[in-house]
Amino acid sequence: MISKDVHLAAKWLKENQIVAIPTETVYGLAANIYSDEAIKKIFETKGRPQNNPLIVHIASKEDVYNIASKIPEKAKILIDKFWPGPLTVVLPKKETISNTITSNKDTVAIRMPNHPVTLELLKLLDFPLAAPSANPFGSISPTEAIHVENYFKDKIPMTLDGGNCTKGIESTIIGFEQDNPILYRLGSLSLEAIENQIGTIKVNNFEEKTPSAPGMMLKHYAPKTPIIISQNITKSIKNYNNKKIGLLLFNSKYDCTTIVHQEILSKNSDLNQAASNLYAAMHRLDKLELDIIIAEQFPNNDLGRAINDRLFRATK
Repeated sequence: MISKDVHLAAKWLKENQIVAIPTETVYGLAANIYSDEAIKKIFETKGRPQNNPLIVHIASKEDVYNIASKIPEKAKILIDKFWPGPLTVVLPKKETISNTITSNKDTVAIRMPNHPVTLELLKLLDFPLAAPSANPFGSISPTEAIHVENYFKDKIPMTLDGGNCTKGIESTIIGFEQDNPILYRLGSLSLEAIENQIGTIKVNNFEEKTPSAPGMMLKHYAPKTPIIISQNITKSIKNYNNKKIGLLLFNSKYDCTTIVHQEILSKNSDLNQAASNLYAAMHRLDKLELDIIIAEQFPNNDLGRAINDRLFRATK
């Protein structure tokens, strides 16, 4: 059920149910962080591996002190600058935070989302929400309420409709090792923007067996349709000239009559707009019963780096 009733969403969550919620990045599948019963429903509903930790969503910056046992100075700088917003920080956890959320790690991922509906919801609750993306594990993330409904239908009691997600790619995740910042996941906040605040950051964003944060596994964000990344769209089209092809492109269409459908992410070459449109375009292409999706490789800077990361993981 899709509904805009924030109080109804709060009611379900207080009853240890899971509810899909909007954020500025993607829709999340949310549950009370202090209910292992509810948290387990997230893993079961998504088919999510138990070794893949969840992100805790909080209502205010001050709430981080209820979740984390230690906050490095550089983390405080980032929290002050970028919350609410698409930044997740991984910090040492307090003992009150369940190992089910953290996949038995002594750290917990935390963020304050920048979406008015979910911030209103969080203020109605006396507990934060754990929420990974509201999709079956490994599939395309949802950026519209209907995406969630198409995935889960009656498997969850409610999707709280907050409109289309404005950022369109998951939050950037930063952790700290010996108080030194490390990037675990590229996301809607660019690496450049973060480094402008705290200096150079080490990047370690792949880990299969014991990921330190969500989004580190190799295969992720994938449509059912096979997808490839191309630096030469014309050549790639020729390689699949006997196939039903869909194109996922940055800023302009290709003049080719054999293409079934083309998705342009930003006619203005705006990487923020392209990121916002990425998953919705992938959802549309995936419905067309294509043989192959050919995705154009993006400029590998700013949010183009995060878009390329999502496309790369979708091809695995």
